[in-house]
Amino acid sequence: MSDPELRSLYPEIKIVVLDLLTYAGNLGTIAEDIDGERCEFVKGDICDRAFTDGLFAKYQFDYVVNFAAESHVDRSIENPQLFLVTNILGTQNLLDSARKAWVTGKAATGYPEWREGVRFHQVSTDEVYGSLGAEGYFHETTPLDPRSPYSASKTSADLFVQAYSETYKMPVSITRCSNNYGPYHFPEKLIPLIIKNILEGKSLPVYGDGTNVRDWLYVEDHCKAIDMVCNDGKVGEVYNVGGHNEMKNIDIVKLICKELGKPKSLITYVKDRKGHDKRYAIDPTKIHNELGWLPETKFADGIANFSACAFASISLDVTNICILLNSTFQLYGPIIQLYCINYNITFEFLSYFF
Repeated sequence: MSDPELRSLYPEIKIVVLDLLTYAGNLGTIAEDIDGERCEFVKGDICDRAFTDGLFAKYQFDYVVNFAAESHVDRSIENPQLFLVTNILGTQNLLDSARKAWVTGKAATGYPEWREGVRFHQVSTDEVYGSLGAEGYFHETTPLDPRSPYSASKTSADLFVQAYSETYKMPVSITRCSNNYGPYHFPEKLIPLIIKNILEGKSLPVYGDGTNVRDWLYVEDHCKAIDMVCNDGKVGEVYNVGGHNEMKNIDIVKLICKELGKPKSLITYVKDRKGHDKRYAIDPTKIHNELGWLPETKFADGIANFSACAFASISLDVTNICILLNSTFQLYGPIIQLYCINYNITFEFLSYFF
């Protein structure tokens, strides 16, 4: 089932997209979906309590699905406080706005009574579990053991969501997913960075010896899992969402080189990340047994789709485009600009040619 097919299942649902549009935000990626009726976009900060209270009052939300987060580990190493503010305080602020809007009274037990049919869903990460050795998998019962400022901030957010469930009986759920990839992925993450660098004729950086292992999940498969949990998942539960696609970083880079017909000689090994987790791997048995979810996209197929999508607007060889652009920007410029809008390629790339 494709993303458009997933959206078509819910013609009666109105979606409000809230985003601050920081460096990684790109409104162009959802421009076709924003019609002002079924889907609205609102620019704003999840840490602004008066603002989020106003949104709840205006739209009367039934569900909150909190994707919002600073998510790049390297940036968290450079500026941990930003991750604490957005990922922890931002989540807690949304929880309080939801509590204010959704509580209808007090039960005889002393706990709040909640409006029927509401839920706060927290989108989390497998990184809250820490790092694995050569064997084993993360389960929902695996102790939380974050190793980076990013994963520590996401762990804290998860604990706040669970605390609101216990303290206020708030209807919540959490999904912890493995590494996502797919169209519109910002090119600071491994897969889109490698594709971007190939497009720009740059070297392909690989941390350390490239043997760190990640479990890769195609973004549409992740969205389908969230949809299932929001509709049929048990309130108060955590569900792990994994791709069954464990691969070493170096093998991913080699696969992309092969897919795009580029030599492995472009690969450059760079100094390893501080505190680099060795291996992530998720056991999604619970979500499969309870909700019937399984990943549908094999990694090689997802990479092929991603690569084809990234180059779909360009019919010529990248080298030829680079040459032609100098004298025929009027002809090819709109194509490259469209690519920049759709795939977050920075305009520093364009300035290289002009």
